[in-house]
Amino acid sequence: MAESNFVDYVKIYCRSGKGGRGSSHFRREKYIPKGGPDGGDGGRGGHVYLRGNRNYWTLLHLKFERHIMATNGEGGSAKRSFGKDGEDRVIEVPCGTVVYDAETGEYICDVTEDGQEVMLLKGGRGGQGNWHFKTSTNQAPRYAQPGEPAQERKVILQLKLLADVGLVGFPNAGKSTLLSVVSAAKPKIANYPFTTLEPNLGIVSYRDHRSFVMADIPGIIEGASEGKGLGLRFLRHIERNSLLLFMIPADTDDIKKEYEILHNELVKYNPELLGKSRVLAITKSDMLDDELIEALSEDLPEGIPHVFISSITQQGITELKDLLWKELNKETFHEVENIVHQNIDVSSIPLDDDDDDFVFPVDDDDPDEEYEEYEWDDEDEETEK
Repeated sequence: MAESNFVDYVKIYCRSGKGGRGSSHFRREKYIPKGGPDGGDGGRGGHVYLRGNRNYWTLLHLKFERHIMATNGEGGSAKRSFGKDGEDRVIEVPCGTVVYDAETGEYICDVTEDGQEVMLLKGGRGGQGNWHFKTSTNQAPRYAQPGEPAQERKVILQLKLLADVGLVGFPNAGKSTLLSVVSAAKPKIANYPFTTLEPNLGIVSYRDHRSFVMADIPGIIEGASEGKGLGLRFLRHIERNSLLLFMIPADTDDIKKEYEILHNELVKYNPELLGKSRVLAITKSDMLDDELIEALSEDLPEGIPHVFISSITQQGITELKDLLWKELNKETFHEVENIVHQNIDVSSIPLDDDDDDFVFPVDDDDPDEEYEEYEWDDEDEETEK
């Protein structure tokens, strides 16, 4: 992975801005002996947003920006002048990004569409100035509200690739070779296990200028759902695929058994994958004659459309495209919002935590200002700026 810029998970620290303090100022004007309180409200702290951006393909840009902090709101001033709001921070992420709490592994939100914005952290509300607290019995209040404190959180961003067809199979099943044949993608191809160390996307051209997206997922082995092999790192990309294309070589001892192993690993990882549409492709079929193909067809998993292909000789490639297009257009496959994301085990994710000892500046309130102890509640929204 050292030679690759594909980053599909990153851990970052986010902090919103705190609200500006309210002012406890009094009018001091010539010929007005009892001016009264006129301290302005503080500005709200900046929010932290996530925004989907289709021009990003990985989370590489966040790997070197681990601290995302919005600015604080400014304090109020005389003549009921409101403080300036803090500046919001917007984190641009590729479509398909899922956010988890870095401490508990709890699912927070996901971003699936270009331009979609999700508020990750809310900025603190600005404190009210002392003119809000003037009453008939307290005409000169000398206190104001402090700003609401900022929110902070460590989050894990995971990218789950959005694709129409996901290639599922053991190492050396011919997934990368197929992708290189049906699209312009150039994945690494070699005769040893785990040649593919990162997902690859390709646009597959179909009839009448139509097309669909195919994703080559690194090979899965038995026990991948428990962390073996490349483990959980790439299984999550399959969640976003509308259709799963299982690829099993023709020289496998038991095709049906190998299919069941692959299927069980996916279901163990996320039971929601059980409802996804599936197609079976028997690869390297150029070594089979018609008699062997007919014999193998009798022992394939029932209820799963299948096709015999060979990426080298182009055998069955057209039939495969037709079958995939037919399956993709049977129902509405692209409603990715229906995916139920599982909480993650933070300890199982190999994050880069070399610089995880975060040190942040502390913004102290002005010691010259005096405030009455105050607890914020939702009723204050009505009087907030």
